[in-house]
Amino acid sequence: MGSGVKDRVAIITGSGQGIGAGIARTLGAAGARVVVNDLVADKVEQAEADMRATGVDVVGVTADVSVAEGAEALVAGAVDAFGRVDILVNNVGIARDKYLSKMSEEDWDDVLRVNLKSQFLCCRAVSPLMMEQGHGRIVNVSSRAWLGGSGQANYAASKGAVVSLTRTLALEMARFGVTANCVAPALVDTPLFRGLKEEVQERLAKTVPMGRVGTPEDIGNAVLFLASDESSYITGQTLYVCGGRSLGAG
Repeated sequence: MGSGVKDRVAIITGSGQGIGAGIARTLGAAGARVVVNDLVADKVEQAEADMRATGVDVVGVTADVSVAEGAEALVAGAVDAFGRVDILVNNVGIARDKYLSKMSEEDWDDVLRVNLKSQFLCCRAVSPLMMEQGHGRIVNVSSRAWLGGSGQANYAASKGAVVSLTRTLALEMARFGVTANCVAPALVDTPLFRGLKEEVQERLAKTVPMGRVGTPEDIGNAVLFLASDESSYITGQTLYVCGGRSLGAG
C-alpha cells in the first residue's frame, strides 16, 4: 500500500501535534513528500525537524487555515516547495464542549470556523490544481461525534457538516480523477486526551468495544489508504476508525 503515495505531495493541516502529526509521520514513512502546518510556529518547526531527521522530504508552513489568506498561503507554500499538491488532509480542529443552554455564540462560531470553514477554504484552494492535474486525494477528518454527543452541539454539527461537504465534493470532483473521503475517529491518545484525569481516561476507554483508545498512527493508516493510488475507486465515503465505538449510542 505504501507505494501508492510515494513521491506524492501531501498537505496535512493541524499537523504540529496529535492526530495530524501521526498522519504526517505515516504518509512520510510511506514515501510522500509532506507539508506540515499549524497555527503555532514552534510546533511547525519541531514537527518539520523531527520528520526531516527520519529522512522525510518535508516543509513546514505556519498559517491559520480558518481564514482564506491562510489556506491560500498553505497551498502556495506547498507548490513553491514541491511544484504540486496531490493529497490534502484536512485535520485541524478544536472543541469547545458545553451544554447548548450554556454555549455562547463565540463557542459556536469558533468551532464551526476552525472545524468546517477551514476545510472549505483548503479544498477550494487546492481543487483547481488537482483538477488540472487530473489526480488528487482529499481526506477530511470528521469524527464519530457527528452522530451526536451530549455537550457537543457545535462540535457534532461541524463534524456532520464535514461529512456532507465531503460527499458533495466527491460528486463534483469525480470526473477530474479526484476523490474525497472522510475518516471519523473517536477517542485518540493525544495531548488533549492525556490532559484528562487518569480515572476519566480509564472510564472513556471502557466505552470502546475494543477496550482501548486509538493512536494517531491508527488514524494515519486509514488516511494512508484513502490517500493512496489503491483507493482510486472509493469516493464520498466515511471510514470510522474508532474501535467499534460508532456502533453504539454512547
